Amino acid sequence: MIIEPKIRGFICTTAHPIGCATNVQRQIDHVVVTGPITSSRKRVLVLGCSTGYGLASRIVNTFGSGADTIGVSFEKEPSETKTASAGWYNNRAFEKRAKAAGRVAITVEGDAFSDAIKADTIAQIREHLGQIDLIVYSLASPVRTDPKTGEVYRSAIKPMQSAVRSKTLNTGTGEVSEVEIQPATAEEAQATVKVMGGEDWELWIAALSEAGVLADGFLTLNYTYLGSELTWPIYNKGTLGRAKADLDRAAAAIRSQFGADSAYVVALKAVVTQASSAIPVVPLYGTLLLRVMDEMGLGEGCIEQIDRLFRDKLQPPVVLDADHRVRVDDWELSSTVQDEMTYRWGLLSTETLANLADLDKHRAEFLKLFGFGLGGVDYAADVDPRDIG
Repeated sequence: MIIEPKIRGFICTTAHPIGCATNVQRQIDHVVVTGPITSSRKRVLVLGCSTGYGLASRIVNTFGSGADTIGVSFEKEPSETKTASAGWYNNRAFEKRAKAAGRVAITVEGDAFSDAIKADTIAQIREHLGQIDLIVYSLASPVRTDPKTGEVYRSAIKPMQSAVRSKTLNTGTGEVSEVEIQPATAEEAQATVKVMGGEDWELWIAALSEAGVLADGFLTLNYTYLGSELTWPIYNKGTLGRAKADLDRAAAAIRSQFGADSAYVVALKAVVTQASSAIPVVPLYGTLLLRVMDEMGLGEGCIEQIDRLFRDKLQPPVVLDADHRVRVDDWELSSTVQDEMTYRWGLLSTETLANLADLDKHRAEFLKLFGFGLGGVDYAADVDPRDIG
């Protein structure tokens, strides 16, 4: 079949197997060309491994540090007439290339919030790696079922206490408009913490510890985005801010049990993801950030960010901020970048967008997430959606 992107709102419902494999290979090439990364952590578990920062973490540790990995993600398999999720293709492409490089690459696919997947993952660790010395938590889901109670929680990305008005962007039409976002209820705020806070991270570490598969001196990382003042009404001052505070709480709890250097929250920069495309205000901020950082020679995608994290930021002595976080959003939040962002934000309109921001690149980066728009791929070719690239 000829596979084309089918976009509905902020979701692309198709993925291209050859394009996804090409995208994975390009990220591998970036790490290999940049050179080896010094690390003693050779047995890595990545929770949320199939796209974005999680996939980049698996690639960097395998092809930069020579690590063996187990990944966990929730994916849709292909059929004869329907494509898989992009993450399913990414997992297969990564496994194929990691194994060719002589590395262990096992993927557990299912609901990472569930006790069953935790147990399955522990069994895979015991069989293939023995123990784990690095755990990366990079799960991104709007819904979580509490494994103890069975209650389903849905996140609500909203401000707290009062409504917020801000500029926003329709990435399909290029229209800049104003949006008013109503405040969250107390129940919505609590549910967002349950989905996006640190509880499941703690449950994973507890399960791994109880099973005896955590190596002495292990390190666990949890990825977050803090945002700038332009997005604070939605992020730091909204329900997401509540969830991010809970990540800091969870990190402190893990450190109190396992040691001062056992757990870090890592603040990363804004990048184009399917999840971020669904948040009001954020796509407009993202299109502007792409233009500003590229003009300043500071542009980074997921693979560049994670490569810098492991190549530089996690090398001893690890530098932490006042809240015990590792900061890889330092370039985005520098005064040079944010002063220019603030200046341009005030000028943004439908008419000025093309001169101030980069919507074309934002759209292109979004399509690449699903394997589309990559050079060297024949998108007119007849492709079996079950191909693993």
